[in-house]
Amino acid sequence: MVRAGRRVLLTDAGRTLAERAALLVAAEEEALQAVRTADAAVAGPVHLGIFGGTAAALLPAVLDAVRDRHPALRVTSREVDVDDAAGAIRRGDVDLAFGLDYSSAPIPRSRDVELVRLRTERFALVTAAGGPTRERPADLAAYADDGWILPPAGTHYGEAIRSACRLAGFEPTAAHELLDTVATLTLASSGAGLAPATPMMLDLAPGLPLDLVELDQEIRRDVVLVRREADARRGRVRAVTSVVRDVVQARSISAAGLALPTDGRLAPLDRRTAQCLDDLVHGTVGHLDE
Repeated sequence: MVRAGRRVLLTDAGRTLAERAALLVAAEEEALQAVRTADAAVAGPVHLGIFGGTAAALLPAVLDAVRDRHPALRVTSREVDVDDAAGAIRRGDVDLAFGLDYSSAPIPRSRDVELVRLRTERFALVTAAGGPTRERPADLAAYADDGWILPPAGTHYGEAIRSACRLAGFEPTAAHELLDTVATLTLASSGAGLAPATPMMLDLAPGLPLDLVELDQEIRRDVVLVRREADARRGRVRAVTSVVRDVVQARSISAAGLALPTDGRLAPLDRRTAQCLDDLVHGTVGHLDE
């Protein structure tokens, strides 16, 4: 700047700098507006991490709901190790990932990754229909001498079930070890052993001849959606999170339509009673505020 009488004027260099600064401010505002528009339109790709159970039970409904609500949103899926859901998020393999969180084998926490709780489920035991379990108590320890169908010991799920058995005073005997839910329930229905199961797991194999034992012990898991904390405000991520929550809530109502009547067999309930059963026995639906 230079003085011209009582006034202060820009030099040639100052005028050039001011013009450039105005251009930069305009470019910044244009970029911010583009981001706002993109978020408002909820358009573009979102990569969703899934595992076997969610692929079968939830993914088709999620994709249908996204197409209805956000036709410009493109959701692609990729199978990830359910025990490494947080790792897949940190590495940028996917934008969101389904996970399972157990109190005795939790997903590792960190400041850059957050868990959105979708549903809390309580485990029961399932065995072949018409077997002797209907006459036995609901105490987990009563099944110490049975053959179990269990997830592998090195998994979070396997550790959670074994920890519950140890708290009940015994080490379960694994007659069969596998992770696949439908295969597990099919084996249990054939009399090959007893297996832990939640309402969402039972929803994957409707119609199997199974007896259900509601346990006195509360063995629970949280179905969660894992995402980067920094992505929580992204329009696309928020939109998919909202869709997934709604789909899981609807699925929880469907899964609640199972109860153990007086004859020990699984039977359907009316929708209102099913909702009450789901709220009081099988868990609750919840989420973090966005």
